[in-house]
Amino acid sequence: MEQYTLWKTLITSGDPVTAWQKFYVYFYQAFIEADRWKQYLSGVVSTLYVTALALALGVILGVIVAVVRTAHDQQRPGHNNPILGVLNFIFKIYVTVIRGTPMMVQLLIMGFVIFSSSKNFALVGALTLGINSGAYQAEIIRGGLMAVDSGQMEAGRSLGLNYVDTMRFIIIPQAVKAILPALGNEFIVLLKDTSLISVIGGKELLYAARAIVSRTYEAMFPFLGTAAIYLVLVMLFTWLLGIFERRLRQSDRR
Repeated sequence: MEQYTLWKTLITSGDPVTAWQKFYVYFYQAFIEADRWKQYLSGVVSTLYVTALALALGVILGVIVAVVRTAHDQQRPGHNNPILGVLNFIFKIYVTVIRGTPMMVQLLIMGFVIFSSSKNFALVGALTLGINSGAYQAEIIRGGLMAVDSGQMEAGRSLGLNYVDTMRFIIIPQAVKAILPALGNEFIVLLKDTSLISVIGGKELLYAARAIVSRTYEAMFPFLGTAAIYLVLVMLFTWLLGIFERRLRQSDRR
């Protein structure tokens, strides 16, 4: 601590210092001084919380939209369900609007227009990210469902299964194996996109780094540290997805 104080005084006064002394001072004040590492830890917890909520919402929305749109597209000629037609039209608008507008704009509208009176910025951010991710996941899942041979559906129906059970037990398990890499990539994008909620006041990892920069007036180490933490989280996420993919492949061989 005394060494840090001495070297920081030298840097502040403009006296010549070595590269190691600069590195030590900037690293110390970015992570050690005033227990600032706890702010990063709190930011990681908040980031994972927002990611989990957004992921759950995105998966639910994605599956519902994909199943409804697939059911609409696979109707027999002359057997058009009007309810499916309305829902398909609504979901097409949802996917088009969400995929056609920037995430940042969606966050600003949700944070400062729709939920302008809310103080739970993390929850608003999670809701926005989930709605955004749901549109992309819907198209990924729909592509996987449409890629499964139509004979699989006919086989399930011939066995006495209704449409929901056929999708649940036959079509979706096959589709998941095909779309898992694309879904994994979407999940990783979602994790990194949590950094955007700081624009509406969400206290996640990047918010913590910016708060530290405002106190230390030195941006390199807080932002590099934040990038390193995101990299570790993404690598961990990728590793877990790899384990899941290997287990699915092993189940295919049995």
